[in-house]
Amino acid sequence: DVQLQASGGGLVQAGGSLRLSCAASGFNIDDHAVGWFRQAPGRGREGVSCITAGHSSTYYANSVKGRFTISRDNAKNTVSLQMNNLKPEDTGVYYCAVSNRALLPIEDDYDYWGQGTLVTVSS
Repeated sequence: DVQLQASGGGLVQAGGSLRLSCAASGFNIDDHAVGWFRQAPGRGREGVSCITAGHSSTYYANSVKGRFTISRDNAKNTVSLQMNNLKPEDTGVYYCAVSNRALLPIEDDYDYWGQGTLVTVSS
């Protein structure tokens, strides 16, 4: 079975850190671009970060640049999102998704989505 599972969410105070993990099974995640998206309560889903296949170029939304880091762990077949200095506005459900063509975290370019993980940042 092909599966994509996001995990690592939780409740954290502002200024704290969380590390999200996107674990793939049934396929090699290294062959795909991986994007992280989030959906805040009452808002649409937005692209946060992505890492491309091959050269593993990275992209960050301006709102998270300098605070979030996306990386691959090929041995574990996962992609992680390290989130530091979290702010209340980072609260939302975070999703990971894979793509065969994406260079940016644009929702329509992603083909397969995992279930989300909830991140709540208290002030």
